[in-house]
Amino acid sequence: MKTKIAFFSSMPYDEVSFNEMNKNFGFNIRYYKEHLNENNAILCKGAEVVCVFVNDEINRNVIINLAQNGTRLIALRCAGFNNIDLVAASEFGIKVVRVPNYSPYAVAEYTVALMLSLNRKTHRATWRTREGNFSLHGLLGFDMYNKTVGIIGTGKIAKKLINILNGFGMKILAYDLYPDYEFGNMNKVQYTTLDTLYKESDIISLHCPLTDETKYIIDKDAISKMKTGVMIINTGRGQLINTNALIDGLKTKKIGSAGLDVYEEESQYFYEDISDKIIDDDTLARLLSFNNVIVSSHQAFFTKEALENIAETTLSNIKSFYSNEVLTNEVKKSNQT
Repeated sequence: MKTKIAFFSSMPYDEVSFNEMNKNFGFNIRYYKEHLNENNAILCKGAEVVCVFVNDEINRNVIINLAQNGTRLIALRCAGFNNIDLVAASEFGIKVVRVPNYSPYAVAEYTVALMLSLNRKTHRATWRTREGNFSLHGLLGFDMYNKTVGIIGTGKIAKKLINILNGFGMKILAYDLYPDYEFGNMNKVQYTTLDTLYKESDIISLHCPLTDETKYIIDKDAISKMKTGVMIINTGRGQLINTNALIDGLKTKKIGSAGLDVYEEESQYFYEDISDKIIDDDTLARLLSFNNVIVSSHQAFFTKEALENIAETTLSNIKSFYSNEVLTNEVKKSNQT
C-alpha cells in the first residue's frame, strides 16, 4: 500500500512540482488548499505523513489530533519551524523534518531586488508612467557603491547576498551569534555588535531565524539607534520586526523605506487573492498606504529551481523516514529552545 500524505496549504504550483517529482517516489498525496489547524485536522485521518507550509498552525491540540489520527511524520516544505510545537511533537512520538536549503540564491536575489526597487523607486515610476506621468520628481535614489549594509544573521542565504552586495562595492557589517570569521575575512565582512550595525548601516537586511531571542529584534529601541533614512529589508520572518514600531519610524521619517516579503500576521492574507475584499487588518492596511514601502506576499523563495528542490527534499525526507535512515533534516525540540 502506498504511503498516504496529507498535503496542506496546497497551491496549483505545488501540485505541479510535487506530482512531477513524485514520479520518482510513488507516494499517495492528497492535496488540501486549506491551512492545517484544529478545525480540519480530521482530514489527516489515515495519513501517516502530513506535509505543511509556513502558515499552517501545528500547535499542541493539532499535534494531539494528528497522533490520534495515526500521523507519524510532519514534513515541512520550508526552512522555518516556528509554527510547530516541537515539544508536543516529541511527546507524542511524531518526527518533524524540514527543507533547510531550497535555493539560497532565490531569496538573496529577491532581497537585492527589494533594495534596488526601493532605492531607485522603480515601483513608483511604473505607476506614474502608466498614467502618462514621466516626471522624475520624488524618484531620486543613491549609489549603492560605498554605502554600508548591515546583515543580521549570516547563514547560507545571507552569504549569497553578501557575495552579490560585494559586487556593488558596499561596506558590509554583520551580526551573528555564531560568527563565521573565515567567511568574513574572505568576503570583506566586518562582524560587529547590533548597536554598531544599527548606528552605521544605510541598509539593514534580516536573515536570522525566529526565536525567543530574535523576536522583534527590530523594535522601537533598535530603530532609535539607526541612521535617519535607513532602509530595512525583511525576507526572513515577520515577527523579526515589531510592525507598529516600524510604522512609527516611517511616520517620523527615521526609516526612509522598507521592503517586507513577510508580515507578522500574514497567515490570513498571504498566498490568497482577496482583491475583492476589504483588508480588515488596520496595521497591514497602514503599511500598504506608504509609497516608500513594498509589501510582497512571501515570494522570495518562489523560483522554478526552488520549487523543484523543495519537492525533492521533502519527498526524500519522507522516503528516509520509511527506510529507517538517518533523518539529516530532522527538527527536534532542542532546536526551539
